[in-house]
Parts: sequence; C-alpha cells; structure tokens
Amino acid sequence: MTSMANTVRVAAAQMTSINDLASNFHTCSRLVKEATSAGAKLLCLPENFSFVGARDGESLTIAESLDGPILKRYCSLARESKIWLSLGGFQEKGPDDAHLCNTHVLVDDHGNIRSTYRKIHLFDVDVPGGAVYKESSFTIAGNDMVVEDSPIGRLGLTVCYDLRFPDLYQQLRFQHEAQVLLVPAAFTKTTGEAHWEILLRARAIETQCYVIAAAQTGRHSEKRESYGDTLIIDPWGSIVARLPDRLSTGIVVADIDLSFIDAVRTKMPISEHRKPFGYWKSASQ
Repeated sequence: MTSMANTVRVAAAQMTSINDLASNFHTCSRLVKEATSAGAKLLCLPENFSFVGARDGESLTIAESLDGPILKRYCSLARESKIWLSLGGFQEKGPDDAHLCNTHVLVDDHGNIRSTYRKIHLFDVDVPGGAVYKESSFTIAGNDMVVEDSPIGRLGLTVCYDLRFPDLYQQLRFQHEAQVLLVPAAFTKTTGEAHWEILLRARAIETQCYVIAAAQTGRHSEKRESYGDTLIIDPWGSIVARLPDRLSTGIVVADIDLSFIDAVRTKMPISEHRKPFGYWKSASQ
C-alpha cells in the first residue's frame, strides 16, 4: 500500500512558446495556476519556456543574466504561487554578445534559485528530412552535472538533447543518487516522432528513477516546429501521466511515490550488480 507520507504531486507543462516574452509569461502563469489548483508542489516547464526566436540571433538579443528582469518575474511567480518551478532552457547571457547558455533553472516555493544546470550536450545535427541545427554556434556548453534535494525527492537536471546520452543519467542516479530526472525539451518533430518516448522510458528503466518530461509543441514560427508529448514516467518505465492531445497547451499531473522508487530498487538491485567502467577487457588484450 502506498504511504501518503512518501507521495508528492507534480505537474509537467506543454506549450508553444513564441518570440514574445509577455505572451509566454501569461501562458506560464496560467499553467502555474492550474498546477497549484491541482495540488502540485512542482511544475516543470519546457525548454525555451520564456522565448523561442523566430529569426537567427533573436534569442541572443533577449538573453539575460540570472538576476535579470525576465527570471525575476518567474521567481516572483513561484513565490506568490508557493510552488517549485523547473524552468528548463532559459536563455542566460553568455560571456560575450555572440553566445548564451541554455540553462535549466530550479526555483523553490520561496522564489529562490536553488540550482542551475547549463546544458552539456549541444544540438549540432542535420535532421533527416528536416532542418540543420547548430546550437554550438551561439551556445556555450556546460560542464557540470547538477542534483538538488527538494520536497519532490532528489532531482537530476538535464535539458532536451542530453536525453540521447545515457551516461549522464547513469551518473546522476548511481553517483549522485537522483530519484527524479527532469527533461525539459523542444524536440524536433522528426526526431520526436521516432525516438522521444522510447528514450524517456529507457532512461527511467535503466536508472529506476521517475522521469518528468515537459515538452514544447507545435509551430513556433515559419522555421521551427516542436514535437509535443508531455510525459511523466515511473521507475518501472510505465507512463503514469500523458497529455492526451500532443498539440494542446496544458498540464499533466502525477503523484511521485518515493516508496515505489525504493521498492523497485530493492526488488531489482542493479546498483549492486553494476560493474565499474574498466572492469571489462577487450578481446584484443
């Protein structure tokens, strides 16, 4: 039987951000209100929640420091609504005018920034049948893994394209004891249709963590379209919440059961069975 003391409600949002800071903030405020009304203690917003540029270089023009007015509005929103916010993919001003950082900001229910994770894996890809992306041309990659204790459990922070690199998630779980993995994203339509769900479920299964994946959706501009499928997945790999309409703006809600994490890990103790890197020898040796 589930212990209510070990259960906490979370929400994940889906939206179509555009190149209008005020409009996006209005949408996020509405989603926060829906999440608090549902009893959620954490709301996860997708990558680029506050802004998606319509033209090359537009994101650089609005990039700000973490103490700038854009993020201050979201911190105030968290404080006034008494909810934690996962703000995935904020355009943080970089070391020069030609670069920014794609930064996942975790804000607590007092409006304080608790952690910042700068996206490690940058999306430099010629999407089959789609556009060419070169995130590294204007983004500085991060170097550090980030975990943070919260009322929702021990959170591991990632962003979008990180999802394709399982070593990061393995480290968050086995070296840093993450219980819940946050994956805010703006996946392309082509790659999302092919790989989004299966990658998310794989990360949950192999780490025995909850995975919360907040997605951008739909057409942001003439040049950009995202694959929407906002999901919450449990440590057994089961989808426990999913927005029924991939193109709609809204939230999904689920209860994170910390005792279920323990139960899965006890019954299948992969942390005890894992062999350290370097354990195996190649056949040529």
